[in-house]
Amino acid sequence: MPAPLERSPPRNSALRSRAFAKRLSVKEVEEGDVLAPKFDRRGLIPVVTTDATTGEVLMMGVMNAEALVRTIETGEAHYWSRSRQRLWRKGATSGFVQKVIELRIDDDQDAVWLRVEVRGGGASCHVGYRSCFFRSLPLGPLTIAPMRLRFTEPEKLFDPREVYGDASNPTQL
Repeated sequence: MPAPLERSPPRNSALRSRAFAKRLSVKEVEEGDVLAPKFDRRGLIPVVTTDATTGEVLMMGVMNAEALVRTIETGEAHYWSRSRQRLWRKGATSGFVQKVIELRIDDDQDAVWLRVEVRGGGASCHVGYRSCFFRSLPLGPLTIAPMRLRFTEPEKLFDPREVYGDASNPTQL
């Protein structure tokens, strides 16, 4: 049975108001030394996660304020699941925990970059591959439609049925 996902507190929680500075000036946001993240209207900020050693892009996700705070406090990646509308600690079910080696924020503080070590088997994709970016698209003139993807990873690192059992797939059509 998969571990339950954690519910997130409201977007404007007291925790958020204590953890982050107010965005008072462009100069302070872009060149200051305080964390003042800009969440979108849904309370989310995009996160790109890469392997700390190789630089390979493992996944792209989003965080709400609680996920960002928990990631900072625990040193393990937490995300907001848009499909399930819940907070989740990466690896809570699969064991493929992302230990954060470095957390960076971009110049206007509206995007996060995590450099991680993946524990428990090295995979980050719920489909079974190491990276969620396991396919590429050929570049050049369009000669066929629909476009055909190329697999960039030779095989899956794990069988999702063995790891997740009958848990619902988060992918939505």
